[in-house]
Amino acid sequence: MALGSNTKFYETPNHPYQGERIAEESGLIGKYGLKNKEELWRTQSELRGYRREARKLLGRGAGNTDVTDREAAEFLARLQRIGVLGEADSLDTVLALDVTDILERRLQTVVYRQGLGNTVQQARQFISHGHITIDGQQVREPGYTVSVAEEDAVSFTSQSPLTDELHPERAEDQ
Repeated sequence: MALGSNTKFYETPNHPYQGERIAEESGLIGKYGLKNKEELWRTQSELRGYRREARKLLGRGAGNTDVTDREAAEFLARLQRIGVLGEADSLDTVLALDVTDILERRLQTVVYRQGLGNTVQQARQFISHGHITIDGQQVREPGYTVSVAEEDAVSFTSQSPLTDELHPERAEDQ
């Protein structure tokens, strides 16, 4: 790694001791089963990047419209592919996105929502212990962004003891 290269891909809050922000962050960490605030800050930075790109594309509308329209279409298609936006959404919708829209696309949340884990914490444990696959590929990263096409392909690995319906850790409603 070269000296001076930036390895931190998130921004910390400007004012670290704001009670309201701390309470909001703690609520999101509990709801989505995040390990620490760094995971939340990464997601917030990702959202800021999406908004920055949308503002740039909206502001560039006066220039070369063919290039801008193509870039905007590619940007919207990428966000639709990962499930953050719907088919009919526009660049203005990107500016209205919330951090929860991105947190809902995490593998950990998808595993929990599909009922493969009883809690988001258990879903995180199943992922990190190698019990979850996407299209037959083992994924051990709870923060992996699941695309819409991959969502139905999330399942237990064939070697996992959790594939047994009677396993005591399996969700009750399956």
